[in-house]
Amino acid sequence: MKSLSKLIHKSSITFLPTHYPVHFYGLPDGKIYLCFARFYKEGFNNTDLEFVFARHNDFEYNYSKEILIPRDEFRAPVYNEMVDNPDPDITILEVRRDIQSYTEAISYINTLHLNQLILKSGVKSSDRLSEELQMGV
Repeated sequence: MKSLSKLIHKSSITFLPTHYPVHFYGLPDGKIYLCFARFYKEGFNNTDLEFVFARHNDFEYNYSKEILIPRDEFRAPVYNEMVDNPDPDITILEVRRDIQSYTEAISYINTLHLNQLILKSGVKSSDRLSEELQMGV
């Protein structure tokens, strides 16, 4: 299955509470989602990670034009790097401890999004949905 998410920005140094990179994705629903790993056990030598999936509420995304759109009025040019800002308005959607890598996390994001689109559109097949999105239906 083809990936529907577009990587907008990958931030190695971030304002979010993690020591790992944060990946920001634009999806066809016009929203920006982010994914990052963080430790869930504190203390010396505890390396258990959980992956956090969240929605960014400060921006929208025009998927077809690949343009970042601020929700508030903004007079200066908008760059993709601006999604990682101090005090971001994000909504955590899910935290998973059974995902082992960013590759699995990206697959999970695409699966979640496809399922949401399928439920909203009435399309029974994710492959058919992907075809319709590519054709602009």
